[in-house]
This record gives sequence, C-alpha cells and structure tokens, in this order.
Amino acid sequence: MNDLPLAGVTVVSLEQAVAAPFATRQLADLGARVIKVERPGDGDFARGYDVSVHGQSSYFVWLNRSKESLSLDLKADEGREILFELLATADVFVQNLGPGATGRMGLGAEDLAARFPSLIVCDISGYGADGPWGTRKAYDLLVQAEAGLLSITGSPNEVAKAGISVADIAAGSFAYSGILASLYTRAVSGRVRSVSVSLFDALAEWMGSPAYYAQYGGESPRRTGARHATIAPYGPFTAGDGERVLLAIQNQREWERLCVEILAQPHLVTDPRFATNPDRVANREVLEQIITQAIEGFTADRLAGRLEEASIANARMNTVGELWAHPVLSERKRWRDVATPRGTIQALVPPASFTGVEPRMDPVPAVGEHSAAILTGLGRSGTDIAHLRSKAII
Repeated sequence: MNDLPLAGVTVVSLEQAVAAPFATRQLADLGARVIKVERPGDGDFARGYDVSVHGQSSYFVWLNRSKESLSLDLKADEGREILFELLATADVFVQNLGPGATGRMGLGAEDLAARFPSLIVCDISGYGADGPWGTRKAYDLLVQAEAGLLSITGSPNEVAKAGISVADIAAGSFAYSGILASLYTRAVSGRVRSVSVSLFDALAEWMGSPAYYAQYGGESPRRTGARHATIAPYGPFTAGDGERVLLAIQNQREWERLCVEILAQPHLVTDPRFATNPDRVANREVLEQIITQAIEGFTADRLAGRLEEASIANARMNTVGELWAHPVLSERKRWRDVATPRGTIQALVPPASFTGVEPRMDPVPAVGEHSAAILTGLGRSGTDIAHLRSKAII
C-alpha cells in the first residue's frame, strides 16, 4: 500500500451526498487516509438514498470505500475540539456542507489558514460562496437547469435530466484535481493554496461546447434525443432485426466509407445535401431515412461487424445491467471485491491505473466505525471515549 501515490497524506472531510465524497474517494483510491466526519446516528444522509445494495444506498457504497468514519457532533464544543485536533496534523480539509455552515463553526478557509498554516482547505459550494447566490441551496438537478444542460438534453418535445448526478460529479472531479495541484504546490514550493469549487462553475465548464455554439452561432443546440446535436450521422439506427446500433461519423473519410462500404450508395458522397457535416445536420431527417432503408437487410450484429470492418465507430445500446457484464470490464479484470457493513460487493477499480501498483479497495465503513480508534490515536482513554458516547458527541 505504501507504493500508492498519496500514502502518508491525511484528509479530513465534512462531506455529504456526492460531490465531496467523490473527490475524497478518489484521494483514498490513491492511498490517502480519509477520515469522514459524520453526524452521530444516521451519518451522511446519502446512506439513506436507497436500499438497493444489500440494504444499503447505491450512492454511498460507490463513493465511500477505503475511508474511516468518525461520528462527531460539531454543534458541541467537545466535538469541534476533536475536529481541530485532527486538523492540526491533517494535510487536507474538504467540506460541502450547506451555505455558511463551516463559517459559523470557525471552519472557514481563512480561519483555518490562520490556525493551521500547512492545511489545504477545499470548499465545495453550489453557486460559489463569494457570489450573489452564495447562500442559495443547490442540488444536482437544479444546477443542471441553471447551467442550461436541461435545455439541450432530451427529445424535441420534452427536456430530460442527465441520468447521473453530473453537476456533483463534475464538481467532485475538479475538487480532486485542485487538491492534487495544491498538494504538489505545497510539496515543491511550500506555498499553501486553498481550493474552492462550485457545482455551477463545474457544470458550466462542461457546457463549454454548446455555450460557444450558442453564443457565436446564433442559436442553441437543439434537443435531439440520443442523436448528436451538431454532427450527423451520429446516433442510433434500427437494423432489420429491430435492434439498434449507434454509428458515429466524425470526418469526411468516415462519411465516404459509410456511403461506399455500408450503404452501397457512393453517389451520396457528392450529393450537395450531404457534402459537409453542416449540410448533413441541416438535412438530417432525409439522411437518416436513407440510412435506415439501406440497413434493413442487416441484423444489428452484422451491421456492427461491417461498421467495424470499415473502421467506422459504432456501439450497441446497452442497459446498465449489460454494462455490469461488459467484456471490456470483465476481460480486463476491472472488478474487485469490496467489503461493506452488510456484505461483499463488487466495485470497479479506479480508472487511472499505475504500473506495478495494486489499487486500493478497502471496505465501506459503517457510521462511526472508526471513532474509537481515531480518538485513541488522539490520546483519548477508554473512559474519555465512553464519556463522549454517553453525551452523544460521537
């Protein structure tokens, strides 16, 4: 485990839901010690989102492996004092509590910088704590709406949310990379930089392409279901057996190969309706009818095979269940067993693999599972710990 890049780094996190837990789980994946501070009793409210994984939340088991759980009542002076003791030797502090919550407890970035000069503080907010919406609550779907994602997602007649928590995941990813950059800066120069990330800023960055398209092109990308809004043909097509195959044409070479080798209609290459990608987008409906008619004699498997032979990008419309059994995961041994409080589950190894390093895949903790061990490490006696339990501080 000492070969892991962040072995020896300690992270303390006041985290809940998705954004901060995703950032800190990635730090834990790399070997950091992550102490997750939770409310005594129920803990992180994401534990109760669903009961699909052996009676546990799918969100929680995904985001919280390899962490230690410390239950702590931060409204109590004794609880805050324990947190300050942990921060005195920690490298990173991460929080995504509600607007103003950490400031009221003396845990703002400036307060902590004065008290712990070597501590890297990462604050994750909804709309940026320094802006006009600094006190406004933000949840993933609300941010998808405000950032314009809903306006370009769905069918022409109905908007649709993204099927996963993209604003939270985006923010967690930027927080993770920001913390890594701050750790590097501290290591090479000694300077300590705090990090701040908002869900809105993170998703606005991910909206870069459609934002440029709308700002400088004069109109927003249209909602096109599973089709690409600005590239054609790029989307699902139904083969003769009723199954669907996605094909994606990215350039003129692929367009020519599609016309000649798959559609057997070489004249389409020079048809002025389809000569360039903007032409094909403008005449998408006619083009898709031509393609659909041309592939009626193919089964989906045969069509996918022919597209592969012609070096044309393609994919099948898998379900989430089919993802679980996908050969790209199973044949590359991307699954590992991970313990949880209610039984073993399978989990994907981190996407970034390091040569010669076995990924860290430690258990998902129960609420407060490590409280006694952490407090013992801080010098608390068994009597002290019993006292804290009796007062519901841990």
